[in-house]
Amino acid sequence: MKLNVKPKCAVFLIIHLLLCLHSYAGEVSYKVSDITGGIISISASDNMNWIINPDRTQYEWVGSKYAWGLGFLSIDGVKHSWDHPSGKTRNTLIYRTGNIKINIKRYTDNGDLVEEYEFMNISGKTVALSDIGIFTPWNDNYPDASTCMTSRCNAHVWAGGSAAWVKAMRMNGHGPHIGMIVTEGAIDSYEILERDKKKGLSNFRGIITMNVPDMKIESGRKYKLSWRIFTHNGGDFDEKVINRGGVIVSAPKYVYEKGETAEITFRSARETKTIRQKITRIGEIRMTYKYSEGRHTWADILAVSGEDKLIEKRADFITARQQMDNPADPRHGAYMVYDNEGDSILSNDFGRSDLDEGRERVGMGIFLAEYYKKNPSAALLESLSRYAAFIRKLQDHNYKTTSNVRRQTKNRGYNYAWVADFWFRMYDITGNKDYARNGYGTMKALFRQFGHNFYCIDYPVTTGLKALGKAGMTAERDTLLSNFRKVGNGFVSRGLDFPHHEVNYEQSIIAPAVQFLCELYLETKEKKYLNGAELMLPALEAFAGGQPSFRMNGIAIRHWDGYWFGKRQTWGDVYPHYWSTITAGAYHYYAIATGKTKYQELAKNIVRNNLCLFFEDGRATCAFVYPKRVNGEKTHFADAYANDQDFALMFYLLVNN
Repeated sequence: MKLNVKPKCAVFLIIHLLLCLHSYAGEVSYKVSDITGGIISISASDNMNWIINPDRTQYEWVGSKYAWGLGFLSIDGVKHSWDHPSGKTRNTLIYRTGNIKINIKRYTDNGDLVEEYEFMNISGKTVALSDIGIFTPWNDNYPDASTCMTSRCNAHVWAGGSAAWVKAMRMNGHGPHIGMIVTEGAIDSYEILERDKKKGLSNFRGIITMNVPDMKIESGRKYKLSWRIFTHNGGDFDEKVINRGGVIVSAPKYVYEKGETAEITFRSARETKTIRQKITRIGEIRMTYKYSEGRHTWADILAVSGEDKLIEKRADFITARQQMDNPADPRHGAYMVYDNEGDSILSNDFGRSDLDEGRERVGMGIFLAEYYKKNPSAALLESLSRYAAFIRKLQDHNYKTTSNVRRQTKNRGYNYAWVADFWFRMYDITGNKDYARNGYGTMKALFRQFGHNFYCIDYPVTTGLKALGKAGMTAERDTLLSNFRKVGNGFVSRGLDFPHHEVNYEQSIIAPAVQFLCELYLETKEKKYLNGAELMLPALEAFAGGQPSFRMNGIAIRHWDGYWFGKRQTWGDVYPHYWSTITAGAYHYYAIATGKTKYQELAKNIVRNNLCLFFEDGRATCAFVYPKRVNGEKTHFADAYANDQDFALMFYLLVNN
């Protein structure tokens, strides 16, 4: 169909043809912009909009050009976009950008919204299309906990080729939820747009954009991509994907030791096929399944020399390469950030607080103290003793704890629990009562400074009470337990109304609360604490998806830590992020409290997948920025800094011991 109309008539035609109709798809309803033709609302039998409304009211930087279904591409290296249709035939919108005509067709089928994107070459020559992105602005952001519970989603993206999908989960974990499955064509990666320090900081995930593979299209030929959007209740997601022609990929685990046999199962409506492969080399391995002509998907697995070997190499590297050994430096004995590109300790002369010698770096000390229990050596104990002397420099006589020896940083609550946990573990391996006293004094300072309403990461419930009891400090143990009860009572009282901390709402607020309540239940046997944990559990589970990749499977969404802790300071999804292992800690203690072994297996999966942050030479990375691009910049890389990732190994030892 050829349109030949005057500009004023064209405007009238677009308004008349597109309208701004609320189109109901049975279970899925959607609303289309009368200007751009992009979708501005998707809902599922309630008032929640599962996508960001591109009218600048939710976020001023998300305007009409980011409506669902609009996008961009490069034609022979020249970038173009589509954001205003030139016409419509029946239920198909027509866009033209360069010499490519894009037809977008939408209709409803058995309660699903079906979208078809057709890219047609209308030039007289073959063209190369690259960097193709379609905006899918899932409403994945953190205004506050109460809003998040019912009006925001965690969007789990699997860009798995012909069987790509998105599992969007309401943040409270209770359905109905929304899913998306590719039925024709492919999505092989995704990217993130509109991330910036001035654009939501850590509280805005960005505009999720699906990438179509690069291709060449001959004159008059076309490429078609189709997907279906449907409702699900979480547990039925896999079956709904399969019933719509998709493939669900699964494995008993995604990290293997060299010499083992990997086993991946591909399940579709036509067949269930299991592929086995002997692991003969170390590194990343993609296992691919071709299930029909031109259609394929895969699983990503990691092969390591050995899990214990990897951890041993990391422990050796920290003590040999990451400990400040200059007696003239006030940080003498500290475990420092390591720059893998510079192959040296980072002095942090530029004063970035997220690179200070205290803070999350205490995770190295905690890990090594725990590692020492089964791997004692004089050299390791000497290193830990020097580190303990440094840690005391971060504290004054009343145990006020800072992030660096200059004591020029804000009073940060997390520091106290981490340092106290380190002290208690040092007592456990040495029997030196001063360490137990230091741990207790640090916890007293935490409650004195921050009260009992702080959702702290790594409250040392089990380690602290055990150490004080073993040291014969009965009164101190009773006092600490009394303080823990006050914290637990507050957590139970607030329920899902989580307060904001350094981020408005995040997995590392809720996961530590679940773990804390489970540990407190195990100490007291008071059922209210376990009930409180179980109330939070669905919201915690909603943070992680089932993508068949060692980087993503069971790993909670986090999308800012490459900026705050990385060398390149890149925003965007971090998979895995080591704090995902707090979820493993929560599952571990919940399994002990209830006997539900399923959660212990989930915990093992999380900590095992986090081993990809550690390399065979003992080095590590604080962040793997997963998307293909962020703000147009190429990503999908491991950051050069070994910074705060070693807490993952502490949780690995917890879960596996």
